[in-house]
Amino acid sequence: MKDKRSPARIVIPLLVFIIIVVVGLLVRKHLSSTNQSTGMETATVTRRTLNATVLATGTVKAIVGAEVKVGSRISGVVTHLPVNIGSGVRKGQIIAQLDDREAQSQVDQSRSNLAAAQGRLAELEAGYSAQVVQSKTDIERADSNLAAARSRLSQARTSEGTVPVEITAQIQQASTSVEQAEANRKNAKVKLDRMEHLLAQDFIARQDVDNARTEFEVADSQVRHAQAVLAAAKANASQTEIKKQDVTQAEEGLRQARSALSMAHANVAQVRVKQEAIRTARAQVAQTQAALRYAETQLSYTRIVSPVSGVIASVSTQEGETISAGLQAPTFVTIVDLSRLQVDALVDETDIGRVKVGDSATFTVDSYPDEEFEGRVMAIYPKAITDQNVVNYDVVVTITNPRGMLRPDMTANVTINIATKSNILAVSNKAIKREEGTKVVYVIENGKPVRRRIRTGWKDSDYTEVTSGLREGDRVVVGDIPGSTREQSGAAQSNLPPGATGR
Repeated sequence: MKDKRSPARIVIPLLVFIIIVVVGLLVRKHLSSTNQSTGMETATVTRRTLNATVLATGTVKAIVGAEVKVGSRISGVVTHLPVNIGSGVRKGQIIAQLDDREAQSQVDQSRSNLAAAQGRLAELEAGYSAQVVQSKTDIERADSNLAAARSRLSQARTSEGTVPVEITAQIQQASTSVEQAEANRKNAKVKLDRMEHLLAQDFIARQDVDNARTEFEVADSQVRHAQAVLAAAKANASQTEIKKQDVTQAEEGLRQARSALSMAHANVAQVRVKQEAIRTARAQVAQTQAALRYAETQLSYTRIVSPVSGVIASVSTQEGETISAGLQAPTFVTIVDLSRLQVDALVDETDIGRVKVGDSATFTVDSYPDEEFEGRVMAIYPKAITDQNVVNYDVVVTITNPRGMLRPDMTANVTINIATKSNILAVSNKAIKREEGTKVVYVIENGKPVRRRIRTGWKDSDYTEVTSGLREGDRVVVGDIPGSTREQSGAAQSNLPPGATGR
């Protein structure tokens, strides 16, 4: 039976195997080959892509505002404490309750005072608007009546006449006649009485008495006649007297109108007094409302709630304990929002110049060695931190994905990714040595190691960029150099590439 497998299914795996073998041989030859002639481990200078990084050690800390110390603004006895260390809390959740009986009593008293003040205000305001309208109407009516009284008085004075002279003379003459007739009658009466008295004593005759009575009757008749003449003269002047009475009545009406206007203005003054009383009552209501708000605020302080969501980090009180509030609220609960953390990394002064805000970073913590957390440089403190003559700078790294695993004060091993360079000449870090204040490598020339000064640029954990002193393809010694070879290295300095200098 023939094999039905296609040639391609046989050739392709064979080609893959050959490629893997060749690549392995090349890597072994160029990267870490052992020079059989010298017995030293060497590596080939090649072009690579380097990720420039800065390593630092830091500490996980809470962002400003993420760690909140909660205290009480009033003194009181803790009646309920529903949280413990490690408890998760939500923003607005009650974390402690103080004895609120006294505060509740103050609220009740303030509400009672407010109700009383509002009652007084309502009583003053009842009918006030109608009274204001009525006072305005009374003033308008009084002004109108006063104007009318002034008009009537003016008309009465305009039509007022005077008594004619002849009528006045007649009245005066009639009055004189009446007075004369009354005097004659009085004398006649006195004479008649005296005659009757003498007749009773028989001193005179009756005829004398009769004569005296006749004289009296004549005098009395003259009085009545004079009075009739006077009444007729006064009747002639009656029309003029009526006009005078009209003026008098108009003047009295004017006085009454003025009095009514004064009373209306007095009522307005009373309205103003009532207005002031209402303003005072309203101020009292506002004052009692403020007192109620204050009492309610004090009552709210007995319910201590979490200002943020997070985890209880510490509790320093217990139920039944009395909290004394002073100028500063005593802290008895600390809450940490584990979703708002940062890493404060200490970067060496030699590396701080390459770190900038916005660089990405990764870090690990001892608690989770297999977990890698991501972050980004948020700030670089300008002031250095010096410890035992070692100068570091605080670099703040925000954590983009804390995942709830991190805790404050954890130690973090931070790697800050500065940048990436492609197609640069690089050499193994193990090949670079520092001698006489410069960086050098040992290049294999004619089977022997020759010291060569180099200038370097970026570096990562394995390789360093070489800016001068080496060529692509040079083989350098990795590791220690036998002491006998160093004696020959000095004569080889002339082998540096043209224009190359060491650093």
